[in-house]
Amino acid sequence: MTPSPASATPYEVLGVPSTASTDDLRRAYRRLARQTHPDLGGTAQAFRDLQHAWQQVGTPEARAAYDRGSGSRSTAPTGSARSAGSSAPGWSPPPREPARTDSKPKARVHGHPGGANRERYLGLMREWVGRGVPLDDPYDERLVRSAPPEIRHVLADAMAEEATVAAVTDLGIGFTIWSDVDAGAEGKLDHVVLGPSGLFAVQSSDWGSEVQVSRGELVGRGIPSDEEPVRDLTRQARAVRRETRVSFTAQLIVVPDDDFAPALEKVGRRAGGTWVVRRSLLPQVLRHGPELGDRTSISDVFEVRARLQQAIRFV
Repeated sequence: MTPSPASATPYEVLGVPSTASTDDLRRAYRRLARQTHPDLGGTAQAFRDLQHAWQQVGTPEARAAYDRGSGSRSTAPTGSARSAGSSAPGWSPPPREPARTDSKPKARVHGHPGGANRERYLGLMREWVGRGVPLDDPYDERLVRSAPPEIRHVLADAMAEEATVAAVTDLGIGFTIWSDVDAGAEGKLDHVVLGPSGLFAVQSSDWGSEVQVSRGELVGRGIPSDEEPVRDLTRQARAVRRETRVSFTAQLIVVPDDDFAPALEKVGRRAGGTWVVRRSLLPQVLRHGPELGDRTSISDVFEVRARLQQAIRFV
């Protein structure tokens, strides 16, 4: 599995700068080991994250190996934003038209999935490295890992959107997906997906850590305090519905498999409503509806598709 650029670096988990001394690393590890141990009031996930971070940078040899692949910004050559590393597999933009490996008809795809966030990422990265500094490879692993979390999160979201479209494309010609849909003052709706089981407003996200449903919202360590994923998606879907005059069957928030324990969970009790779903389960949800068996249907997919095709605008 391609590592998420949004995941915390070992130094971030340990709460120290990448220039910290070996003694500082050890002290941070010992302190956090006491705080995060499940028997001492911590959580199993936090303790596992700490152990993984320590495996990556806990010895001089491991730290040197990690820094060669994803070192700090200060180790990059002066006057250049390119370090000695290389683009991490899967972080660069995918080809616009991937090579076909079979003759099976694919879903109809409109818009540029991940495009708006890729552009935003490049703008933020150029601003961060400094004006006039060559940005030879914006997807260089060392450079990306040394960037602030908010910049890495934008790249992770772009990749999440691309992964969602790849999953929908394989569902076949009965499905249509529009990406980076203009939601007016609410920004953009990541995807609108139409198929025999309904019309779905979809948000694709990757916060680089586990998330859970709590009190009608999606929460997690990696979700910024100013983000409300469920409420944001609801507002975006409402804006698109007003523009297209077509109602959604349900709203879906798609997250990486490892970041959501329940696999599929509904937020609230409203009919249709919002569901959080693991990425690997998305094709099944789109085929059969989020109830996975209580399948609804759209009587005239062709009519709805034509209406959406005329009304949808892209960012």
